[in-house]
Amino acid sequence: MQIRLSVKRNLLPVLMLVVALGLTPVVARQSSGKSLYQRLGGYDAIAAVVDDFIGRLVADKQFSRFFGGSSVDSKKRLRQLIVDQFCEGTGGPCYYTGRPMKTSHTGLGITEQEWDVAAKHLIAALDKFKVPGKEKDEVIAFVTTLKKDIVEK
Repeated sequence: MQIRLSVKRNLLPVLMLVVALGLTPVVARQSSGKSLYQRLGGYDAIAAVVDDFIGRLVADKQFSRFFGGSSVDSKKRLRQLIVDQFCEGTGGPCYYTGRPMKTSHTGLGITEQEWDVAAKHLIAALDKFKVPGKEKDEVIAFVTTLKKDIVEK
């Protein structure tokens, strides 16, 4: 089952938390040979999930400390980096050009509790777009591999 969605054009501020899918693509394939990227529905579906996830983080007051002081251009760039990282990490044609997660997150003091809340927001975004359980589990498993580079406390 693929998700076909149009990308939201309203570019929201981006949180550097949890959002990355890593620099090394982990491409799970079914017997049909389709990558996770293809099974998720491709670029537009991934971008829609990322946009929804970011919107949830922005709306959550406990993450407000991460959103101050960024220009509109910086926010757009961060959003694009996140989409590219999800795209690459799921086996798509994108290439993530951002910094390593450890470098990007060191000094932010991201806690285990913040990680857990952000993960719940990601799951809610995946559920909103009816991402099937197998694919949702693969996305979450991949994101979880970055926890050690993101959580400091």
